[in-house]
Amino acid sequence: MKTESLFQFSALTIILLLLAFYGGTYLLSLLIKKDKETTSGFMVAGHNVGFGMGAASMTATWIWAASFYAAATSGYKYGVSGPLHYGFWGALMILFIYPFGMRFRELAPNGHTLGELIHARHGSSSQLILAISNLMGSLISLMVNFTAAGALVSVLSPLSFQTGVIIAGVGVLSYTLTSGFRASVFTDFAQLVALMAIGVIIIPAVLFSMGGPSAMVSGLSNLTLQQQDFFSSEAFFQQGAPYFVAVLAYAIGNQTITQRLFAIDKSKIKATFITATVGYAGIVIGLGMIGLMALTIGIEPLNGNMNNLIPQMVSTYLHPVFIALFFILVIGALSSTADSDLSALSTIMMADIYGKNIAKKGGVNPKTMMLVGRGTMIVATAAGLIFASFKLDILVMLVFVGALWGAIVFPVIASVFWNRVTNTAFTSAVIVGLLLFCIARFELIPIIGVTALFFEVLASVGAAVVIGLMVFGFLGRKMAVAAAALTLILMLIFATGFLRQYMVLLASLTAYGASTIVCVIISLMSNEHFDFDLIKQRVGDYDNKPNIPPTTNVQN
Repeated sequence: MKTESLFQFSALTIILLLLAFYGGTYLLSLLIKKDKETTSGFMVAGHNVGFGMGAASMTATWIWAASFYAAATSGYKYGVSGPLHYGFWGALMILFIYPFGMRFRELAPNGHTLGELIHARHGSSSQLILAISNLMGSLISLMVNFTAAGALVSVLSPLSFQTGVIIAGVGVLSYTLTSGFRASVFTDFAQLVALMAIGVIIIPAVLFSMGGPSAMVSGLSNLTLQQQDFFSSEAFFQQGAPYFVAVLAYAIGNQTITQRLFAIDKSKIKATFITATVGYAGIVIGLGMIGLMALTIGIEPLNGNMNNLIPQMVSTYLHPVFIALFFILVIGALSSTADSDLSALSTIMMADIYGKNIAKKGGVNPKTMMLVGRGTMIVATAAGLIFASFKLDILVMLVFVGALWGAIVFPVIASVFWNRVTNTAFTSAVIVGLLLFCIARFELIPIIGVTALFFEVLASVGAAVVIGLMVFGFLGRKMAVAAAALTLILMLIFATGFLRQYMVLLASLTAYGASTIVCVIISLMSNEHFDFDLIKQRVGDYDNKPNIPPTTNVQN
C-alpha cells in the first residue's frame, strides 16, 4: 500500500478562492433580490420554479459534502460494485418521491411544508413530530457541511479547521439571508453547472494521470473476490440495502426535498425529478470511481481516514490548477446543500412553528413571519458553526434522525391516501417504530433466539412496506399489494435466521414494519373518516389571507 502526502496551497490562495466563490455567489443572489419579499417567495419561490432551475436545484441539494467522501469510501471498501450501490440507490429515491409529491401538491397546492399538510390532516402533535425531526435533520446536515468545509480548508492549506468553518458559514448565510429559497434555487443552478463541468474534467484527469484504464484494470487482481464481484452480496447487505432503506426515509422526511416539491411548477415535477435522478447518479457514481481507482493502485488513506481519499488522489496525480478546481467543486457541493438546509430550517420555523402553533388563529403577520425566517437562518448558522467547531461525533444523531424518518414514512404516505388514519395512529406508530429501532440498532437487549426472530419478522414486514410503497407510487394499489405480499413471503422464508447478521439493516427495516403495523391497527379501530378537501381550505399562502384552522375530522 502507498501513502501519499497532500498538496497544500498558501493561506492567501485559499482565502482568495473562497472569496471568489462566495463573493460571486452573493453577486448572483443580488440579481433576484426584491425590495419587498413575500413569505411565499421566501419559502417556496412562489410555487413556480421551472424545469431547468428545479432539476439543477434538486440535483445540487441531493449532492452534499458526504456524497463525495461516502461515494469514494464505498468504491474503496466494496470494489467495483461500491460506487453503484451508493449512487444508484440515492438516485432511485429522487425518482421514488415524485409520485407522492404530486399527491402532496394536489392536496395542498399552496403549501410550503409537509408539516402544514400533516397539521391540516391530523393536528399539532403529528405535525410537530415531523417538524422537529426535520429541524434536527437539517441542523445536523448543516453541521456536516460546515465540518466538511473546515476539514477541506485545514488539509489543503495552513489555515485552521475553525477558520474554514467560519468562512463557509458566513459565506452561505450572506447570499441566502435576503431572498431565502429563491436565492438557494438560483445559486444551485450556477453551482451545479460548475460542479458538472469540473467533475467532467477532474475524474478523467485522475484516471489518465495514474496510467489510464489499463492501470486500473491491471490492479483489479489486487482486489478480494467480493470486491471484484459486480453483484457482491457483501456490498449489497453492508452498503446498498441499508442505504436504500435510509434514503427512502430521507426522501419523505427531509424538508429540503419536500420544499422543492411545493416550489416546482406542478406540471414540471415529473420531468424535473427524472432529470435530477439521472444527474445525481452520473455525478456520484463518477466520484465513487475515484475510490475504486485508489483501491486498484494500492493507495492507503492518509492517516487511515477514508475522507482523505479524494483529496489525496487529486493532490497526488493532478496539477495545482486542477486541485483548485476540485476545492471549488467540493465547496460548491457543500454550499448548495447548506443553503438548502438554511432555507428548510427557516421555512419550518415560519410555517410549522410560527404559522401553525404560535400565531393566533387567523392572525399570522407576514412581516413577523419574515423576521422569524431570517432570524432562524442567523441562529441556525451560529449553531452550526459552534457544533461544527467542536468536531462532534454526529453518527448517533444521524442514526436517530434516520430512524425517526423511517418510522414516519408509512404514517405520512398513508395519511395522504387513506382517510382512516388518525392522529393517535400516526403518533403511536412513530413512537413504537422509533423505540423498537433503538432496541435493535443499539442491541439494548440480546438479539438472539425468539427475540431475534421477532425483529426479523418485523423487518420482513418493513421490507414489504418499502417495496409496496415504491410500487404503489408508480403502478397503483393492486400491484403494490401483490408486490408487498410477495416480498413478505420471500423475506419470511429467506430472511429469518439470516437478517440478524446485519443489525443496521434489521433495525432500519424494523422501524418501517413496526410503525406500519401500529398505524394500520389503531386506524382500523377508529370510525374516523377524513375529508381530504379540507386540506386545501386549511393550507394556503400567508400573504393573501388567513388560514382556516383545523377542525374536527368528519366521521361517518
